[in-house]
Amino acid sequence: MMQINGDSSTNKHSLINVMHRFMAAANNMDETIMVPSLLRDLPLDEQACSQGEANNNEPPCSNKQRDMYEHYLLLKSIKNDMEWGLLRREMSSGASFLEMAVKQEEQQPVTGALPLDDNADLERQFHYHLRGLFGVLSKLTLQADNLTSRYKREIGGGNFMR
Repeated sequence: MMQINGDSSTNKHSLINVMHRFMAAANNMDETIMVPSLLRDLPLDEQACSQGEANNNEPPCSNKQRDMYEHYLLLKSIKNDMEWGLLRREMSSGASFLEMAVKQEEQQPVTGALPLDDNADLERQFHYHLRGLFGVLSKLTLQADNLTSRYKREIGGGNFMR
């Protein structure tokens, strides 16, 4: 029987640890931001707004960039997908799990087994996606932390009262 090493959660380079850090940052963001609607129309990047004011050709804080509220919703959605899985979103459409599984199988061509090339390449594919997952989760963690600290600064400075 294969034994799972209990030290994987203490290894700072483990996938589980990176996932826990993102979940902790997202939970902290959720607990800190009590009134998410205050994030509406605030530019995601503080510097983008000040650069827009300096450049008279563009209106300050143009709509091309997401605001902090949309970013908050994105981080919260990703956190929910990680907690509950992608099937939960599909299941809320009303179809049962069995119906979704049958539908998914009908859409896949019947080939028996994976082609030999795909089986030989699985390790490389796994490492490619693992590196990508590490990178994305690390960036999302930083973004959740930055959003939380910016919310604290804005609330503390009274910049929301206009």
